[in-house]
Amino acid sequence: MNELRNIGPGRAIVVMGVSGCGKSSVGAKLALRLGAPFLEGDSLHPSANVEKMAKGIPLTDDDRFPWLERIGEQLAEALARNQSIVLSCSALRKSYRDILRRAGNGRTAFVFLDGTPELLAHRMGAREGHFMPTSLLTSQLQTLENPGGEAGVVTVSIDQDLNAIVADALSGLGEIG
Repeated sequence: MNELRNIGPGRAIVVMGVSGCGKSSVGAKLALRLGAPFLEGDSLHPSANVEKMAKGIPLTDDDRFPWLERIGEQLAEALARNQSIVLSCSALRKSYRDILRRAGNGRTAFVFLDGTPELLAHRMGAREGHFMPTSLLTSQLQTLENPGGEAGVVTVSIDQDLNAIVADALSGLGEIG
């Protein structure tokens, strides 16, 4: 079922949170439900960023800003065609989210996937083939500026199955328009 009518056409939905929260899985399923393309934000990282993270070295703002600009460009291009898009991006700080908000020109919403450090560590440890080691979770949690209270943000607990997470995200997105 296409649920875009609840959210409106030409919207960018950023599925955000620290590593291990399920951004890719939730984003892909949310995009499918909305009939919108899904963009994996990690695919836009320069190789130097991926190498750095794979070695357990946290990214700096200087590492992140060009990546965020690339994501913002993709977001803006979709919206210029009045096409909705769902994308994954950690968007850990408000300043990072603001870059994406500016790129979306008021048509960007965020789904914050929230979980306990224990649950996140368990999920990170269980996944295979990802460049991000569990050792960087602490750094990500320290960098995270919780978006609760920001306009256009839906917070969803990840302590439930994927279908329930997506249903909660859709419900929250429908409420913020």
